[in-house]
Amino acid sequence: MAQSSEAFRHFCEEAFGNDFSQDGFSDTTQVDRILQYIPTDRQARILDIGCGNGKMLGYLQKKTGAHIYGFDYSQNAIDTARATFKTDSDFKQACIGEIDYPAGTFDVIVSMDTMYFAPDMAAFTDHIMKWLKKGGTFFTCYQEGDVVPKTENADTSQLAQILRHKSIHYDCTDITRESYDLLLRKKKAAISLKYEFEQEGNGDWCDMLIAQTEYADKPFEEYRKELARYVYVVRKNK
Repeated sequence: MAQSSEAFRHFCEEAFGNDFSQDGFSDTTQVDRILQYIPTDRQARILDIGCGNGKMLGYLQKKTGAHIYGFDYSQNAIDTARATFKTDSDFKQACIGEIDYPAGTFDVIVSMDTMYFAPDMAAFTDHIMKWLKKGGTFFTCYQEGDVVPKTENADTSQLAQILRHKSIHYDCTDITRESYDLLLRKKKAAISLKYEFEQEGNGDWCDMLIAQTEYADKPFEEYRKELARYVYVVRKNK
C-alpha cells in the first residue's frame, strides 16, 4: 500500500503533514521535535528502531545531512528503504533484542512506538544507552492504553520506571492532547478520501483506517482516561 496507493499517500499528507507511510501517531510536529537534538555538522548518525520503509529517516536526513541507520522486522520495508535511500544510509532486517551495534555509534536514537515490542525493555534500554555516544540523545514517543496498559501518569509508565531504576534522567512531555487532535484529522482525512481509496480497489484499507480512529468519537476527557501519549528524552552524559 505504501508503495502503490496514491490515496494512502494523500491520507498521510492530510492527516500527518507528510507522507512517512504512517500507521500510528507520528505526525510532522512530533518528528520535528527530534531535529533540535541532531548535531548540525552533517556528520551525525541517527538510528531509528522499527524504521519501516525509512521515510521518516529520509526526512531527517534531508533536514540535517545526517547519516541514517534503521532496522525493522519487515524485510519488505527494509528492501524499500534500501532502494529509496542509497546515500549515507544503512538498513537492516532485524528484531529488537536480536541486533547489536558498536558502543558509542549514534548521536540520536529514535523509537516511535516501538519500545513496547522489546522482549525485555530493561535489557533493551541498556543496549540503547550503550549504542549512544556521550552527549547523545534517546528520543521516544510512547503511548499507553493500547499495546501496553495505561498507568497513572508519565512517571509511572513501564519505561519511566525502568529509567529511574537505572538512575537515567529523562525529560518528558505529555502530548496526549496532540494525539487526540491527530486522531480527529485521521478520521476526517480517511472519510474524505474514501472514494479515492475505493477507485483504487482499496476500500477495505480505508475502512480499516476509519476503524482505527474510533476513539475520536469520544470527548477528550473520556479519551484521556483510556489513552495517554508521552515524549521521553534521555541525554547520555557519560
